[in-house]
Amino acid sequence: MSQSSRTSTDRDSATGTPRDLLRQIAVLVALGFTLVSVFVNVGGLGGTRTQDTQDGALSADGSYLAPAGPAFSIWSAIYLGLIGYAIWQALPGQRASDRQRAIGWWVVVTILLNGLWLVAAQFLTIEWTVIVIVLLLIALCITFRISVSTRAPRGGFLDALLIDGVTGLHLGWVTLATVANIAAWLTGIVPAEWADAASAWGIAVLVVVAVLGLGIAWASGWRVAPGIALAWGLTWLAVNRLTGEPQNTAIGITAIVVAALVLLVPLAVAGLRFLQPEHD
Repeated sequence: MSQSSRTSTDRDSATGTPRDLLRQIAVLVALGFTLVSVFVNVGGLGGTRTQDTQDGALSADGSYLAPAGPAFSIWSAIYLGLIGYAIWQALPGQRASDRQRAIGWWVVVTILLNGLWLVAAQFLTIEWTVIVIVLLLIALCITFRISVSTRAPRGGFLDALLIDGVTGLHLGWVTLATVANIAAWLTGIVPAEWADAASAWGIAVLVVVAVLGLGIAWASGWRVAPGIALAWGLTWLAVNRLTGEPQNTAIGITAIVVAALVLLVPLAVAGLRFLQPEHD
């Protein structure tokens, strides 16, 4: 390699390439699109609130697996985290980061799909919301897997918080939201008599959620962020089934048990690892 080529490579390693700058801009543009979608879906610009779209199918009483309204306040934490990440990753010092190069474009995909789900809820049919949220869940699984892998080594507390933490919360919540979204869709198309088996179906689905939650924790080295989001949503699902409509005690109690599992098991394993001799 010539001296000029080595100099150019060293400069790109230090300051980044045009593609790196494009990635930083793409994150900001994607977030801007999604925040506008959020504004529309809370009633701004003549939009309809999300819980009132799809003839109320996406509301707290739209299905047996819908959490109570306060559960959705977790979006405030997720969006604040995404805003923090977008600002931080746009700094010149992050432009040539190997970690940002590994996950940046996947973060763009997750943010865009988040906004597209809001567009689908507002303007399309509920089937489209299911398609988009499943794609979002897949993209978040990939993003989180990369973020906790050796392929993308972390660089301190802020790095872990804004990448692992925010992506983990996003993944945990969307895991449950996907279940609720599919349940809302099925509620509108299955025969009415299926409601007689709601307890059995609800419990079976929540068992699957428990397996998914523990599987995510195991695959990520027992990170707790996904479990926190899942437990939050499951707790409010339990509240809704025990005190709201449609009421179902069996599903409510199962949701409490699953919430405890997906939160306490990762916390216990992480705590035991911390107490191992090498951490003394």
